[in-house]
Amino acid sequence: MDQEYSISPQITFDDFLKVDIRVGRILAIDPFPQARKPAFKLTVDFGPEIGTKRSSAQITVNHTPEDLVGTLVLAVVNFPPRQIGPFLSEVLTLGVPDANGDVMLIRPDRDVPIGGRLY
Repeated sequence: MDQEYSISPQITFDDFLKVDIRVGRILAIDPFPQARKPAFKLTVDFGPEIGTKRSSAQITVNHTPEDLVGTLVLAVVNFPPRQIGPFLSEVLTLGVPDANGDVMLIRPDRDVPIGGRLY
């Protein structure tokens, strides 16, 4: 199913720089049965500057815990924490929709140092 998206209003480069997107390594993935939509709880290491953070991610259709532990992901690390049911999500793990609208994580295709900032 094709989804149509409208382009967001233009922003300045300074606006873009306010969004801090970093690479982290998934250390652990736990089930999140309390979530309204199927999701996992991710524990992600962003290196010594940022540390380990947790994130809720609706990625259960295209990803399994076994395939993701140890892999790299991109996440926004400077949003305020968000309470999702009984879970406090500290970062927003980034993904894009597949052809069916299910989330595919955005991941570097090679090993890079954790904590690196997207630019």
